[in-house]
This record gives sequence, C-alpha cells and structure tokens, in this order.
Amino acid sequence: MAEINPKLAGLILCVLVVQTTLTVILLRYSLTLHSAQPYLGSALVLANECLKYVMAIVLLLFQQGLSVHRSLRVFVDEVVRKPRETLLLSVPAMLYTVQNNLLIVALKNLDAATFQVTYQLKILTTAVFSVILLNRKLNSRQWISLVLLTGGVALVQLPAANQQINDDEESEKHNETQDSIFSDSNTSAGRFVQDHWIGLVAVLISCFSSGFAGVFYEKQLKSSSQPSIVLRNLQLGVFSVLLAGLTVIQQDFRFVQEKGLFHGFTPLVWTIVVVQAVGGLVVAATIKYADNILKGFATSISIILSSIMSWLVLGDLQPAGYFVPGTCIVLISTVLYSFPVQKEMHGGKDKI
Repeated sequence: MAEINPKLAGLILCVLVVQTTLTVILLRYSLTLHSAQPYLGSALVLANECLKYVMAIVLLLFQQGLSVHRSLRVFVDEVVRKPRETLLLSVPAMLYTVQNNLLIVALKNLDAATFQVTYQLKILTTAVFSVILLNRKLNSRQWISLVLLTGGVALVQLPAANQQINDDEESEKHNETQDSIFSDSNTSAGRFVQDHWIGLVAVLISCFSSGFAGVFYEKQLKSSSQPSIVLRNLQLGVFSVLLAGLTVIQQDFRFVQEKGLFHGFTPLVWTIVVVQAVGGLVVAATIKYADNILKGFATSISIILSSIMSWLVLGDLQPAGYFVPGTCIVLISTVLYSFPVQKEMHGGKDKI
C-alpha cells in the first residue's frame, strides 16, 4: 500500500465531521420538529442505500473512462466472479442495516446531544474489535485518550442527560405504544411519544454493531488484493440494498401499501438522504486512508458542533457547568490520540 498523504486524510476527516453533524441535526429535526407528515425510517435507509449504490456505479464509470462496456466487465470480474469476497461483506452489510434503522429509533427518543454522547461508546467497541480482529496494538497514550474521550463526552451532556431521563419518566405514563421499536407505522397515528430507555437500548446495540462492522469491513478492505474503494462499495452495496428492502417489507409493508414508500418525503428528507449517501463514501475513504478509531474521534469532535446546534437551533440542550470542561477534555484527548496515529500512517500502518 502506498504512503498516504496526511493532508488528504485530514481533509476526509474534516468532511466527515461536518457530514456527521448535519446528519444528526437534520434527522432529529425531521423526526420531531418538522411539521410535515411522518415518513418511514426504513424507507429512508433504503433510499440512502440505493443512492449510495448509484453513486458508486457512477464513480466506477468515471474510473473506466465512461465506458459502459469496461465498467460492466470490471463489475462482473470483481463482484460476480468473486463470490467469496462478496459474500463476506454480507456480514457488515447486515450490521450496517440494523445500525441505520436503530439510529433512527434512537433519534426519535433521544435529543441530539444525548444521542451523540451515548453513541461515542462505539469508539471503545471499535478499539476493542480492532485489537481482536486486526491485531492492532494501542499504546498507553492511546488507551488513556480513549478513557479521557469517553469521560469528556459524558461530562459535556451529563446534566442534559439527567434532565431527559426525568422528563421521559413522566411521559411514560402516557405512552401506550404497542408496536415494535423498529416500526415507523405508529407515527402515522399522531405525535410520537419519546421513550428514553428505548432510545438508549437502540444506541447501545448500534455501538456494538458499528464497532464490529466497521473493523470487519476494514479488515476485508485492507487484506484484499482489490484496492478500489468503489468496487468494495459495490460488493457491500449489493447486500445493503437487498437487506434494506427486506426490512421495509418486514416492518412496514402495510404502511407502504396504504400510503406509498416515500410518503412524507419532503425536500428536507431527501436532503438527509443525500447527506447520508455522501457520508457513506467519506466513511469508506476514511477506512482506506486512516482507520476506524480515528474516524470515531472525528465523530466525537462533531459532538461539540451538534451540541451547539442542538442548543441554539433545536432547543434540545441547556448547557450547564460541565459543558466547558467536557469540551476541553474531548479536544485534548483527540490531540493526544492523533500524534501516534500520524506516525503509524507514515510508518507501520501498511503492515496491517
């Protein structure tokens, strides 16, 4: 593997921070404050996966000089005629599908700040799975930075999280929701009643799903003789689109029959689809040119931006005394972790 330009990796991570922040804020707004009719979260995931696949096909065409014949030949050779490599990617595809649906459930039930804080547990799960699956060795500075980051992001929103729990305990008295937590059809009957614990469980499951899927995908990406991220995304996307479609059928088939697959899809919702699709390609590039743990730290930095927007735009957050020290701990831990990673990028990372 060729030596990676650190400026390119830095640019990708900056774009990932912006994309992650926009995704959380826009999703939360569309699910709770947007005045339009509710839409299906499973349909959003399906539209996102389809758009990502179309974008991957377009990128493949550009790689092959806009030749449809060459692109089709490459697709057949690298995807269809390599069933073992393609089938292996069904594992992260399934986990990503579960994760994406659960994140919508979480953002229905948790404010943006609490969601972002809790979701940072995926950094620890990613680190553990990286050690187990990739034999990656983390030095003491990196482990300390992981602990500091986890504590820092918790401090940022600790008062808001406690306030949310108290508020949700009162709302539970009026919550008579009987549908599955994965289903979106209950939103069509009226206002969705938030349940803090459902949101918390959804985030926790997503953290483990994200950690394992990301590291497993990274292992396949870096151990394969095929260096193209585009072709890897085409392999992954085959199962992602299929599983997302099956999820719609299994969860919301009756709703789709009555109102249509894209019922409630406003320009805002389509904007979310585009932002998420672009983010999928950025994440893939991050895995190729950096690593999953560094990607997690970029996401952690977006907590600061998300918290500010949650406070000023959505009104979800009331910053208290822990906000400033928590923010400082997050930034310090990010810098602390970044120094050894930069050395690995120039040196031993190609050995993974």
